[in-house]
Amino acid sequence: MRKREIKAIVESTADPAFAVNGMHNIEFWNSAAESFFGLQSDKAVGRSCSTIIAGYDECGKFCSHDCPILEATADQRTVRNFDLRLNTDEGKRWCNISILAVYEENAVSPYTIHIVRPVDLRKRMEVLLRDFVVNETSLPAEQAKQLTSTKRAPTSETRLSERECEVLRHLARGTTTIDIAKQLFISRTTVNNHVQHVLKKLNARTRLEAIRRAENAGLI
Repeated sequence: MRKREIKAIVESTADPAFAVNGMHNIEFWNSAAESFFGLQSDKAVGRSCSTIIAGYDECGKFCSHDCPILEATADQRTVRNFDLRLNTDEGKRWCNISILAVYEENAVSPYTIHIVRPVDLRKRMEVLLRDFVVNETSLPAEQAKQLTSTKRAPTSETRLSERECEVLRHLARGTTTIDIAKQLFISRTTVNNHVQHVLKKLNARTRLEAIRRAENAGLI
């Protein structure tokens, strides 16, 4: 596919849409995106997607250069639609984002087309309902976790190793680093290395944030 064809796809939808190249920079930005985000294309094109979009999920800031969505498309994995809270021309709004991966001729990495649809009311009602059910009913912990996880979390595309998931599950149970090391027969340094890898992959600043994000996405 040629660049002009990729651009034509982005411009063919009435929904806000933009395309990100293999360097994680915005390559195309349609007129609907200009109106929705309040940002002209010449201010968006050529800049980092994470800088311009700066999206948040339910656990905090999500967008960064280490984007699991772009990593998934680079690995030729299909990506489910997901929800992010974005800065728009009308303020912060929840949006659902669909992903299309298309290849330019002879390119190694795909262009990732993002199609954005506002879902603010639906998302706010969903979060309120989940919080009410979890807080006002006596659900067992496992059922509550299943209820609070969502397949529309962008973190669900993150690939964690089995060992990283194991360490994360121990952290979620409140196990200390020393006890994790003893139970898994590894050193504390190795545990800490796994934790650092998990924090980076989940774009989390703290262990608690990593646990919340992983549980929210159903990774653990």
